[in-house]
Amino acid sequence: MSEKIIGILGGMGPEATADLYLRIIKATPAKRDQDHPRVIIYSNSKVPDRTAAILGTGPSPMPELIRAGKRLEESGADFIIIPCNTAHYFIDQLQKELRVPILHMIRLSAARARGSYPKAKKAGLLATDGTVKSGLYKAAFAEVGIEIIEPTPEGQANVMKAIYQCIKAGNLIDGGLLLRGAANDLITGGAEMIICGCTEVSLVLKQGDLSVPVLDPLQALAEAAVAEALPKEHG
Repeated sequence: MSEKIIGILGGMGPEATADLYLRIIKATPAKRDQDHPRVIIYSNSKVPDRTAAILGTGPSPMPELIRAGKRLEESGADFIIIPCNTAHYFIDQLQKELRVPILHMIRLSAARARGSYPKAKKAGLLATDGTVKSGLYKAAFAEVGIEIIEPTPEGQANVMKAIYQCIKAGNLIDGGLLLRGAANDLITGGAEMIICGCTEVSLVLKQGDLSVPVLDPLQALAEAAVAEALPKEHG
């Protein structure tokens, strides 16, 4: 099997895109530069806000997503990954417009949760209002027998504040404090793991920060991309 070229449809947000690329580098069993997979990054920060679109308060991101996906195809990407949870609401529609496959971060995360924590029954979700409303995590995790617990309205407001007013603005410290508070409330409510259901959450919430495991979809996506890109005999 020949090596495949990874296409990253990024910019949602830019720092999460850079974080994903670093994770791909670290997940690659490389001893020299030439051992790494080829990666094409199209960071399109002009994609309209995905949460606003889902909630009906903003324009659809589909035209920009399609434009970016086709740009990656034309540049030679063999498959595409998208470091934005909320954008996965549009992924099935986007896939119909593209020739190359898109790896589904949320489904990959559900499979990892079940494989890594076979006895888990409940997981707490930290995500945007759009991702929560979409039900993507509920559906994917229900398939593997895990119930999703969502924050209270007050807790969800703090999650949104952490993502939009803190982390996207570069204030990771205050964002982390808000997210850990929301996560601990979910743990009190019975969550046996916490899902970083937004790539901005993945920037600040790490394994060991909480009394339960932290499931990071961005890490699952990075490792799946490396596995897809490299020949099976590699490493």
